[in-house]
Amino acid sequence: MDDTRPAIREAARRTAPDRRGAVVAALMLAMALAALDSTVVSTAVPQIVGDLGGFSVFSWLFSGYLLAVTVTLPVYGKLSDTFGRKPVLITGAAVFLLGSLLCAVAWNMGALIAFRVVQGLGGGALQGTVQTLAADLYPLKERPRIQSRLSTVWAVSAVAGPGLGGVLAAYADWRWIFLVNLPIGAVALWLVVKYLHEPERETSGPRPRIDWAGALAVFACGGVLITALVQGGVAWPWLSAPSIGLFGTGLALAALVVVVERRAAEPIIPGWVWRRRTIAAVNLALGALGLLMVAPAVFLPTYAQSVLGLAPVAAGFVLSVWTLSWPVSAALSQHVYRRIGFRNTAMLGIGLAALILLAFPFLPYPGRAWQPALLMLLLGAALGLFQLPLIVGVQSTVEWAERGTTTASVLFCRQTGQTIGASVFGAIANGVLATRLGGASDLDSVTRALDAGTAPEPTRRAIADAVHAVYLGASCAAALAFLVLLFVAPRRFPLLKEDGQ
Repeated sequence: MDDTRPAIREAARRTAPDRRGAVVAALMLAMALAALDSTVVSTAVPQIVGDLGGFSVFSWLFSGYLLAVTVTLPVYGKLSDTFGRKPVLITGAAVFLLGSLLCAVAWNMGALIAFRVVQGLGGGALQGTVQTLAADLYPLKERPRIQSRLSTVWAVSAVAGPGLGGVLAAYADWRWIFLVNLPIGAVALWLVVKYLHEPERETSGPRPRIDWAGALAVFACGGVLITALVQGGVAWPWLSAPSIGLFGTGLALAALVVVVERRAAEPIIPGWVWRRRTIAAVNLALGALGLLMVAPAVFLPTYAQSVLGLAPVAAGFVLSVWTLSWPVSAALSQHVYRRIGFRNTAMLGIGLAALILLAFPFLPYPGRAWQPALLMLLLGAALGLFQLPLIVGVQSTVEWAERGTTTASVLFCRQTGQTIGASVFGAIANGVLATRLGGASDLDSVTRALDAGTAPEPTRRAIADAVHAVYLGASCAAALAFLVLLFVAPRRFPLLKEDGQ
């Protein structure tokens, strides 16, 4: 393994002058495929349900995709460390495009959900491998530039995705939402095949061993637990037999994962991911980031429409302003972490985020739209200062042969945090509504009543209280990330010599 590292670094340097721009363009296009996917689909749900039916299960259009992406991240990370980034990225893009084509020809909701899972199986490779390649191609001093570009892709997708989906659904056909992926993906694939060159790997040594048993166990465990979290409190009560059965099965499978991975020669989730303080701290901190991001992403649009009385487009703008400040802050964060270090910069960002989230419940009722919009603008700036230093820093502490696994573990924890956050904060919001309004009121039923124009003023106040409680919970998640960095992360990240300052 050590003999390949100089060749890998030399290949990255050789790629940089003449080919790196084309590779970066390919990475941005590949990231756009994954970033646009959920936001584009969300606005076309009424047209999809009207055409295919299946309203009772349409949420699995998103849950199935999220499930497939999340549980495959560790697998693709290990495969990219074993066989190289290029074959994994090409395979993932091909699977994603196949899933897109199948979605476009789906004949009922069940088929569309199944094909969305196929998309997710490719999406996991796109997300993890793109982030890993960004670190491979650039030394530490230049990584903020490429990472900020990738952040900009997510920002533009968050703003443009709903509008694009609405236009295609209204003036063309919802199936074009999936067909537009094909030309974008084809260009990205062509650029990767033509311009991304990795060194030939040693073939004289023992053949790489793939931990298929571990991959299957990780997939099964993640699938069961995420299904329990996504459907719990929605399709069935938390303490019902399906929830208890799924969580029990998930815990048993988690124990099986530990046993299988300890015996594997090349485990999918190696133990060093959690034994190294830096990686463990970043995993936990970004898991908390995924948790707190649910508060604005899921609940702020409802607050803006129900409490502030905004139209859906205006409500979306209140949320989307954080995508303007996030990439700008991320790009500028290098000037901070070069002075005070990765850990302290991230602590500054998440500390500010905790205060901003805590300020939300103190907004006046009903208030004006600029007030939550200003908080979101500040929150995006704080989170850009938090996330990018951690990703750049942790990638700079590992060699090429460990970078894919490390990056995948970080993204896996963030995705898992979002899944847990959706379940936990959904339960909190529904609990507050039930207390304020009595009976079995929940956010979905109340917002449907608001859409019908029948909800009285106490209902609007109850929604405001529920969202305030969610934001308090999000501020606690930010405080948890701060404490993890304070007590778990090393004061200075142990950078590799070639990445050190």
